[in-house]
Amino acid sequence: MRSSSVSILRLVLLGTAALSPVAALAQAPVEPADDAAGEEEITEETGNMIVVTAQKIEQRALDVPITISALSGDQIANLGVTDLDELSNYVPGLNIQEQSANNPGIVIRGITSDSGSAQQGPRVTLYYNGVDISRSRGSYQAIYDLERVEVIKGPQATLFGTASAVGAISLVSAKPKPGFSAEMTGGYGNYDATLLSGFVNAGSDVIAGRVAFEWRTRDGYVKNLATSQTDDLYAKDQFGVRGSLRFTPSSDITIDLIGTYDQQRNGGTPFISGTFPAFAGAPGGPANAFVDANLGGSPYSAQALGDDQLGLNREVYDVNLTAAWDFAPGWTFTTVNGYRNFDSAEVFDADGSAAPFLEFAEIAKGDQFSHEGRFSYAGDRLRGSFGWNVFSEDGIQNVPFSTEEGIFLQCLTSLFGAPLVPGIACVAPDGSVPAAAVTGLATSGAAQAIPYTSVFENQGQNDSYSVFADVTFIPVESVELTAGVRYLWEDRSSGFRAVVPNSVLSGAPLIPGQVDTGGQTLTAEDSFDAWLPRFNVLYRISPDVNVFATISKGRRSPVVPVNAGGAQDLIPEETVWNYEAGVKLATGIVSGSLGVYYQKYDNFQVSIADPDNLGSFITASAGSASNLGVEAELAVQATDWLSVFGNVGYISGGIDEDGAYSPEYSGARFRLQPEWQAAGGFTVDYPLGNGARLFATPSITYRSRIFFEVPNDPLISQGPVTLVNARAGVSFANDRFEIAGFIRNAFDEDYLLDAGNTGGSFRVPTFIPAEPRLFGVELTARFGR
Repeated sequence: MRSSSVSILRLVLLGTAALSPVAALAQAPVEPADDAAGEEEITEETGNMIVVTAQKIEQRALDVPITISALSGDQIANLGVTDLDELSNYVPGLNIQEQSANNPGIVIRGITSDSGSAQQGPRVTLYYNGVDISRSRGSYQAIYDLERVEVIKGPQATLFGTASAVGAISLVSAKPKPGFSAEMTGGYGNYDATLLSGFVNAGSDVIAGRVAFEWRTRDGYVKNLATSQTDDLYAKDQFGVRGSLRFTPSSDITIDLIGTYDQQRNGGTPFISGTFPAFAGAPGGPANAFVDANLGGSPYSAQALGDDQLGLNREVYDVNLTAAWDFAPGWTFTTVNGYRNFDSAEVFDADGSAAPFLEFAEIAKGDQFSHEGRFSYAGDRLRGSFGWNVFSEDGIQNVPFSTEEGIFLQCLTSLFGAPLVPGIACVAPDGSVPAAAVTGLATSGAAQAIPYTSVFENQGQNDSYSVFADVTFIPVESVELTAGVRYLWEDRSSGFRAVVPNSVLSGAPLIPGQVDTGGQTLTAEDSFDAWLPRFNVLYRISPDVNVFATISKGRRSPVVPVNAGGAQDLIPEETVWNYEAGVKLATGIVSGSLGVYYQKYDNFQVSIADPDNLGSFITASAGSASNLGVEAELAVQATDWLSVFGNVGYISGGIDEDGAYSPEYSGARFRLQPEWQAAGGFTVDYPLGNGARLFATPSITYRSRIFFEVPNDPLISQGPVTLVNARAGVSFANDRFEIAGFIRNAFDEDYLLDAGNTGGSFRVPTFIPAEPRLFGVELTARFGR
């Protein structure tokens, strides 16, 4: 275990002082859930008790012996949150980085899952209406018209599948209900941001339908000086629509059919160089991320990369069929079936300058199919579930590269201190590109430009089959003992192909280390199995206070790597044992939780720059790693109209100091892992009379330093970040109409979203600025409520 200067006692004392918006959910009225399909439900039981079915059995959250953070759709709206990365600021132990909708990084308790390789498995299970959508490039999901979001922490293979090596996030959309209701919201904000969203719900007790949608647009918040580009960077244009149908032919049977379409036509990611200037007087280093950019793309991009404009084109289709049958007293059979298809193409400027030096695209495609059958039983002394799961995915990650030969050779050799043509800069101090003259000089004028393109593609076919069982025994009323296990069998196949022509100028592959596969797709495959158990105990000190302890095992699948050299040595499975204990309370005006956990990893997998192939990344084992942390949540309902909330999380974790992989990795903190994370604020919901009310939720979030890469580099990091956010407004006519204003990052703090990136593997690290101050106003009308 890595040493820590903060004692457990001090952490516990600090944790008990925390206040939580998640726990505050228990104070607010929540409509009873009518979701009979066996998903994670939230209802109100006694005014400040949340009822969930995270263990596939309906229980109070107080009685579940694992750590859960849940936010309802209303709570998310009150905070002014519009995306999952913003939501993560309010959940201790969760950090979500959205470099783009094509590249989200989901971090639970300091462990990230963001690899785009089709050959590598995820660590965090992302569930959408009960179906695993964890593949990184297909996992982004807009959070409009949600019933709730649940974050379940620690390995949960028994409950949420094999990808939940460190935890799971469950997104549950609002289900159709009997009767008619509708809502429409329009909004406008700075950077010409527009919003149009809403839903229409209609039906009876037997059949009901719901259609919901959201359309968001916004100008980019990073100005791009390049005249070849029509949009500024990080412009947004995304649309989503979801249709839901609920059929309840009897009180014992519920069938839900949900279809979702999501589309992004977003502007380019601002990979801004810390090496090359964008314009005369532009600062160097990370500070360069907060001024105008000059990402010109490439005149050859349309042919080589599929588009001459930087940005993302992405489409996702998702269909879900869930059915639940209460076939006997205490018994329910549930089947959850899903199909998801994603197709994305993102063009990006990896060198972050006006030079057409490192121009890339990433084309990711995938199909996922999931089927699960589950029997559940709930009795006085015995509860449990057992069933099976089949999951299959087929995906590719295709990465074309484009450049101009003279520019590439001059810029690359200059970075290594030996320019091909001495005295000619890659990018001049005024942002111009003197290296554009190198091809003419090298060919004595025979050619002024020599376009070059190459491409590599990794492929993955992953099929898994599992059976699981989970049983809770209640020997006496105050004690519950739970044991569960999942047995997994998986077949993993990997493929790789590369088209790498030789350079006209050098006579060799332009990027050192790249190898052409001669038109062939090289393959490798293997099969694996594993047992993944969990053990829990819960003790009721009183009806309002419980303590619990958990031991569970998580696993990240082995990697069957194959590259231009053919099949490589197997990267063994990453395993983690999680040990956790905590207390939960919900009494009077106070509710909350406190938990302490320790995790031990073997064969911890890291993505690193390939030492033999410039610009590429590979997966390797960094040896053992460990994680010690504390999370606390608490809420106080001070009056009928005022509640105070907050949370705190502390993590001391990283790769063990044993030199198992390499001395440069020993003792490194995990990527994207803050040591401290906290949030707090209050909610006012004050009646003004005559059907009107005033509402406001100001909040503050804090995150300590994070490193963007392993091994850790202070340059490739972001220091502490404190953000102030708020949403406030007035509703009238008994909530039929509402006007609200919001502000995020109220003090316009400059901070980095990411650093290093693909350019870093070429010795040209790039820096991505996070969102500046964003504000706006929204008008809402509701009908039939």
